[in-house]
Amino acid sequence: MKILFLSRWFPYPVNNGSKVRIYNLLRGLGPHHDVTLLSFVDQTGGRPEASEIRSLCSEIVVVPWKEFEPGTWQARLGFLSLKPRSVIDTFSPAMAGAITTAITGQKFDLVIASQLQMAAYYPYFQGIPALFEELEIGLFHDRAFSPDGKIRLRHALTWFKYRYYLSRLFNGFRFISVASETERGLVTRNFPRHKDQVEAIPNCIDISEYSSANVEKKANTVIFTGPFKYRVNYEAMLWFVGEVFPLVLKKIPDAKLVITGDHENLPLPSSQNIILAGFVEDIKSLIASSVVAIAPLQSGGGTRLKILEAMAIGTPVVATSKGAEGLDAKPGENLLVTDEPKMFASYVINLLQDRALRDRISINATSLVAEQYDCSKVMLKFFGLIKEIADR
Repeated sequence: MKILFLSRWFPYPVNNGSKVRIYNLLRGLGPHHDVTLLSFVDQTGGRPEASEIRSLCSEIVVVPWKEFEPGTWQARLGFLSLKPRSVIDTFSPAMAGAITTAITGQKFDLVIASQLQMAAYYPYFQGIPALFEELEIGLFHDRAFSPDGKIRLRHALTWFKYRYYLSRLFNGFRFISVASETERGLVTRNFPRHKDQVEAIPNCIDISEYSSANVEKKANTVIFTGPFKYRVNYEAMLWFVGEVFPLVLKKIPDAKLVITGDHENLPLPSSQNIILAGFVEDIKSLIASSVVAIAPLQSGGGTRLKILEAMAIGTPVVATSKGAEGLDAKPGENLLVTDEPKMFASYVINLLQDRALRDRISINATSLVAEQYDCSKVMLKFFGLIKEIADR
């Protein structure tokens, strides 16, 4: 099958959750299909020349990404439109032109548009069967229906426009994939007319690449992986550093918190025993050297690749219910889950101090990933989905 794959993120180097999913999909598709990749690329990231990605695609075209700037005149005019302002402000004539050129010059069987930013270009697909890959509405929905009245008021208009826009956008696609059954339920409840178009394709990882990350543990080390550019991660760290980590330090004064990814100079409630590691080339070894991994997320949707990675490596995870949402994992068996700060701290402390507990959670978690989230199994479902789209 000849596939045109559209990506908001250039998937190499693989240094955030979106890139992990996109890279693993391309790695699954590459050996079996002829894939042309059209991708945005950030000014500070992306290596289009890398052999790791070149070997998976017959052709690669990159276009500079323009970040959403709410203060621009174009974004301000977006208040008068029924389209989300971010879609209007980040629209790229260069990307639209690249899509048109590719489709005019070649005959494609399928377009895969990864995430909303790329699905927005569906008017340029010229009727080619298309998949809207990895829709996520959880974050917008959570904010629009937040118990906090100020947050709810601020995001109500965004949710209204987003919902209106998607209800029309879906007509341009044969199927819409989401990362979890939880997300699928949310989409089908809000867009019942399109319920038969929505399929859950979970995030996946190649577990063989993670099981080899066997390094010595650094005593009393807790790790959180995720850049603050994705504000859900920053929100999570504000909560953990402000309300949970001080309780851990009272019991274990030499406990250390390692935070990876660009923190964008955003302030945290405390800096005590916190290491801002920034971009880490070998993230697997750093996770493996940590005693506990945390996912204290307060909002968002999909499934957390940070949890799957830690599970595959064998580092036990403590998460909030929102952090663990979407994973077919049993609290107390595959990971520990709580939304209460004192209990979250207690779980972290117990794992830092109790080797038997760590081993039990780790073994169960690794087995879960191997059984349900290894790419060799998830890609079979994805192949079935794209075949159905093409056959129709």
